[in-house]
Amino acid sequence: MIEFFASAAPGTEEAVRDELCELGFQRVRLNRGGIPFFGEWRDGWRACLESRTAQRIMAVMGRFPAAGPEGLYEGVRQVDWGRFLSPRHTLAVSAFVHESAITHSGFAALRVKDAIVDQLRERGGQRPDVERDDPDVRVFLYLARDRATVYLDLAGEALFRRGYRTGTGEAPLKETLAAVMLRLAGWDRETPLVDPMCGSGTIPIEAAMWAGNIPPGLFRARFGFERWADFDASAAATLADLRGQLRERVHGQHPGITAMDVDAAVLEQAKANARQAGVRLRFRQAAVRDLRPDGGPARLLVVNPPYGERLDADNRLYQEMATAFARLSGWRLAILAGSPLIAKAMPLRPGHRYALRNGDLPCDLLIYNVP
Repeated sequence: MIEFFASAAPGTEEAVRDELCELGFQRVRLNRGGIPFFGEWRDGWRACLESRTAQRIMAVMGRFPAAGPEGLYEGVRQVDWGRFLSPRHTLAVSAFVHESAITHSGFAALRVKDAIVDQLRERGGQRPDVERDDPDVRVFLYLARDRATVYLDLAGEALFRRGYRTGTGEAPLKETLAAVMLRLAGWDRETPLVDPMCGSGTIPIEAAMWAGNIPPGLFRARFGFERWADFDASAAATLADLRGQLRERVHGQHPGITAMDVDAAVLEQAKANARQAGVRLRFRQAAVRDLRPDGGPARLLVVNPPYGERLDADNRLYQEMATAFARLSGWRLAILAGSPLIAKAMPLRPGHRYALRNGDLPCDLLIYNVP
């Protein structure tokens, strides 16, 4: 059994844990910064394909004491890197260092790189090259209190890069954060959903994919593990079979999802992204102040309004938004608020508040139940 680690953005750990449990992974437990689980290599591949909320899926390659540069170097050399790397492959190493004898993350990453390439050079007379931007193999070191954990990244590119977005608006929301918002909002995938400021459509598209059982990884052309030295024809056949099984479970149905925006050009981009993702949504050009209940069933509203450094929004927009939302009797609201003015404008008190980050901006996901 291999120990995997699904890295999670701050505040999203419980959502990632709940998702991995629902997907049937083994020995899932809550942990700060990410969620450990166990399985075979195929399980790691499946996590890359199916997880909507994790940032990356990594395999734990080793844990050992590393009280200094030599201890770190020797510990990394104990791992058999020849399975994943050859002189024809490229390598990148990154590191996080905390309360250790080695204080510089760049130096720690350099020692890890030296240990890997020295091992391969001694075995075959050649060494792999370093490629920081688009390597075949990504290695990550976590060094805290002189204890090292070395990870191998299965994802390659971060998992929020689904592959279906043909374009974005001025300040796009990461797909993984949109998926977390839907889960924390308590969406049951049966209640109709509205995003009144949809931008490039990330929230409604992620909702339609989740409801329709469309694995987000199906849009990725290639994952990091497909570039490893041991990914041969047999592994490719296994992955193709796994992709086929996941495609068979897709039904594409959802309870009705409406994407609104006041900007016609942005709405056209959202339509193009939805087509690329293979989901059908209801699109409507309208301002948030025009949002009113239509006599139908209560809905879930999920929105990422403009705020802070992201876009220049003044308090007037928040007042209009609060007035419109207060009319939605019986609805549930989930608002990603990056400004305290948003909560201040709302005439209701949130039932739940989750501290998240939208890129570098601290935000609160505010959950309201409109009486």
